[in-house]
Amino acid sequence: MAENQKLTDFLRELINCGGSDLLLIHGAPASIRLDGEVRKIADEALDGAEIEEMVQPILTPIGAQQYRETQIADSSYRIAGLGRFRINLHRERGHAAATIRALPVKVPELSELHLPAEVANLAELRRGLVLIGGAAGVGKSTTLAALVNEINKRDARHIVTIEDPIEYEHQHLRSVVEQVEVGSDAPDFPTALRAALRQAPDVLVIGEMRDPESMAIAVSAAETGHLVLSTLHTTDVASTVSRISDSFPVERQSTIRQELAMAISAALTQMLLPSRKGGRIPAVEMLIVGYGARQHIRRNALQHLHQEITMTKNKGSITFEESLARLVKEGHLEREEAIEAAVHPDDLKSLLRIVA
Repeated sequence: MAENQKLTDFLRELINCGGSDLLLIHGAPASIRLDGEVRKIADEALDGAEIEEMVQPILTPIGAQQYRETQIADSSYRIAGLGRFRINLHRERGHAAATIRALPVKVPELSELHLPAEVANLAELRRGLVLIGGAAGVGKSTTLAALVNEINKRDARHIVTIEDPIEYEHQHLRSVVEQVEVGSDAPDFPTALRAALRQAPDVLVIGEMRDPESMAIAVSAAETGHLVLSTLHTTDVASTVSRISDSFPVERQSTIRQELAMAISAALTQMLLPSRKGGRIPAVEMLIVGYGARQHIRRNALQHLHQEITMTKNKGSITFEESLARLVKEGHLEREEAIEAAVHPDDLKSLLRIVA
């Protein structure tokens, strides 16, 4: 893959500034995302043809084929001595544009993520489906990698990850870790998943479940005794659960709900908020699934899952409001900020002993 010096300079600036994404858009200067905000790193506006000339040559062969056929491509890229990157090359208003994310060098420790202590319980599970939900860019993949790292350090297990692209490179610690990259090692998620199940994994990690076929395979694997961890773009625990069944045709949804109710062990949803101490801090909602939650999932009564979270705190479940209250007490958030972010503000006010 040919390296473009201008692109390399942009990516070096991204790394030096500690940014997360490089944004290349026709008619705008090159910009980076830093702590959630967009910042220009050049004065001259880019042209779509120039963006395409910079990015297209560094796509993987499958990525290049995707771009030729659909005008949208995802790929990975490595620059020696600088780092690894995830590329999305696409079209907007008739011109090429790209978003390039810097992939981290070091696998995160769970203790470094400022997550509630209860989240560590997810790494103790031996089987079942664990879903991590949240909007784009809130650290789902980071939490997922940290949980895998906990298992890898503690247990002698066979872990297989399927990602697009590989975000964190895990070493073989107590576990043996195979990492399959969609687009390089396999053509798509379903193909990679079916192959992975023939490799006798104890833990199956799916970077993101994007299609019904992948979801069905993951649920089936969790039902048959594997620990399956994956992420979804959702907003809360209820939407994380419903996202799976709603992805199927109406006539299959009831069956999938029955299977999901048996397979799921936990659901975590997180958001990132600006911290008064600098950077961003996660707030989470987590449900450790028990008998009551399984019944609600079977009956598609997902509006009751919030109540299940409050009723299973002794099992490690935690509401967004409890998480937000902790952040207020630790000085990361002002009370008003936390109340604005809360899904159930009255519950938070009660936790903070605020009179409405």
